[in-house]
Amino acid sequence: MQSVDEIVQASLEVKKSLFISYLVPLHDFESLHSRLKLEHPKAAHIVWAKRSLNEYAQIVENNSDDGEPKGTSGPPVLNVMRGYELINVGILIVRYFGGIKLGTGGLVRAYGSSAKEVIACASLKAYVTKEAVVFTCEYPLIPRFEHYCASHGLLFERKFEVHYAHWTIQMSQEEKEAFLLFAHPFSREGFNLL
Repeated sequence: MQSVDEIVQASLEVKKSLFISYLVPLHDFESLHSRLKLEHPKAAHIVWAKRSLNEYAQIVENNSDDGEPKGTSGPPVLNVMRGYELINVGILIVRYFGGIKLGTGGLVRAYGSSAKEVIACASLKAYVTKEAVVFTCEYPLIPRFEHYCASHGLLFERKFEVHYAHWTIQMSQEEKEAFLLFAHPFSREGFNLL
């Protein structure tokens, strides 16, 4: 599976209709969709599709034709996303009608081509599934775990309790195995995996 870290934009013109497409990380999808509605009030349609993983590692998909004939815009975009195995991303396509009707087959091709165009402009990265690793450590160990996280590029959430700090870190399986090798010797000094 693949994903993106930043918003990518591309344009395509088909029979005088302009298609402006955006490939976006899922966490930016809703805000970009709202912004596009404000920035393109004269656009005929803002079609979208998105794919994500839920907490059970199942793929969740959704799409919208936004007033285009049913099945001619959202589903073709979603099919392109499936073909590239994109996950935790969305594609939004703004269409300005050029005065020439494309027909159902033309719409399917135009929206599919727009999705392919924006994906071609993106720097796709391999998607790595991460899980939450939760642990506590006593206060004297905090600098060691802070240093480990900083040197391995791990982002963490931490809460301070009376006698210890409570940590949550999102890690891939490989990162988790390396972390547990590092942390195991501290079990006698106040490290507890939850």
